[in-house]
Amino acid sequence: MALNDQERQRLGTLEWIRQQGIDPYPARCRRTHTTQDAIDAFLAAEARESATETTVSVAGRLHSFRDMGKSIFAHIEDGYGRLQVYVRSSEVDGGAFELFKRRSDLGDFFGFTGSLFRTRTGEVTVRATELELLSKALSPLPLGKESEGQRFNTLVDKEARYRQRYADLAVNPDVRQIFRLRARVIQALRQFLDGHDFLEVETPILQPIYGGAAARPFVTHHNQLHQDLYLRISFELYLKRLLVGMYDRVYEIGRDFRNEGVSYKHNPEFTQLEFYAAYLDYNDVMELTEQMVAYVAEQVTGGTAITYQGHEIDLSPPWRRVTLREAIVDVTGIDYTRYPIAEQLSEAIRAQGLPAKTGATWGYLIDKSLLAAVEPTLLQPTFILDYPYDISPLAKAKPGDRTHVERFEFFIGGLECGNAFSELNDPLDQERRFQDMNSMYAADDEEAHPMDEDYLRAMRYGMPPCGGFGTGVDRLVMLFADQESIREVLLFPHLRTRD
Repeated sequence: MALNDQERQRLGTLEWIRQQGIDPYPARCRRTHTTQDAIDAFLAAEARESATETTVSVAGRLHSFRDMGKSIFAHIEDGYGRLQVYVRSSEVDGGAFELFKRRSDLGDFFGFTGSLFRTRTGEVTVRATELELLSKALSPLPLGKESEGQRFNTLVDKEARYRQRYADLAVNPDVRQIFRLRARVIQALRQFLDGHDFLEVETPILQPIYGGAAARPFVTHHNQLHQDLYLRISFELYLKRLLVGMYDRVYEIGRDFRNEGVSYKHNPEFTQLEFYAAYLDYNDVMELTEQMVAYVAEQVTGGTAITYQGHEIDLSPPWRRVTLREAIVDVTGIDYTRYPIAEQLSEAIRAQGLPAKTGATWGYLIDKSLLAAVEPTLLQPTFILDYPYDISPLAKAKPGDRTHVERFEFFIGGLECGNAFSELNDPLDQERRFQDMNSMYAADDEEAHPMDEDYLRAMRYGMPPCGGFGTGVDRLVMLFADQESIREVLLFPHLRTRD
């Protein structure tokens, strides 16, 4: 790796430190307070009007440095905030002071012990009596004005931020907050489902047959078993096996993998939540969904009103419910039920200036051409109900209507955020559906659902009526963090490898 001038200088400093018998990477650090804990402790003592000095040991990355000759003011950062430290030559070991004064660089980690006080400007500060180098940084973070003892973020190129997320997190506190929010979203989802008697489970990531969604899988190979395996595209078929096994309510939060395109809404590896509940249908699941999303909003933001990309959105139940047909007619003027043959529907779609894939099925055209035109208009939370039968092989048909199923998707902020069914529990009907999809699979439709004999075997033992639900956790985080791109809410998004 080619080194720049700053890196060569820092390597020289590292060698000098080692020659002084100082370990630049000690294993232990005595820290009693985070930066925020230290500030809180001082404010609490101040409120009590306590005359006793508050002594703390803090540690963090060197953020700024002002050399005043025989004294130094600096700021350190940790994962909780920023704190000023004051180091005076007469109050710390002479060797330690000289190391800090002449051999420290912005980005180094230091530990400080001392008492807390307020400066004349009112800033809570540690008056150091001890200091220790904890980790020498050999490369400067992407920050400017280092020579002036201040640093400002220069990591603004999005691709550079995604490729070096560690640096992005180190210099952008706002980015760190996004991932703290993400953790709270997942925690709130778990709290809600646990509170509604759901059992969290784990199902296989490596699967001999992929299923549960219309998507192209990633393929891998088990060498010892001489067996091709697939990274899962969904949890669905394994979770529904557990309903057969007499668990009434189950859920899983984990990773799915789909070998498809990358966009501001899609990443090949993503976090999914799915739950399945016996004795519920898709109407019950709608109520549970709007309650769950509203609960998460309250836990994460303190209320059910959020702002997403400049739009004020109210997540409080009840949400709008509209059939797929009604939504499409409202936006495009096309009543797809008047065109029962795919070729006719394709012509009607093109006549409206919308794209239509040649040779696509009736349901595919409705979903990919017509619903795609509706999606950006669905800013307030909306359930779109009753999807085409031929693109929903795992959902119950609507009574008396073999062209539609009891399925909904929900949309917020113009994003499709989740999908749910009244789950098909008739094993003979399911086998026929698999056979239909298998014909598509044989015709090289890589997104068609393959036959899963073991799942059918499970269904034959009897599966209770049930409702199922899936949502992309990343999409929910996008909403709550007000981020347009999924890459902003993934710590390490997938990027094309550089040559």
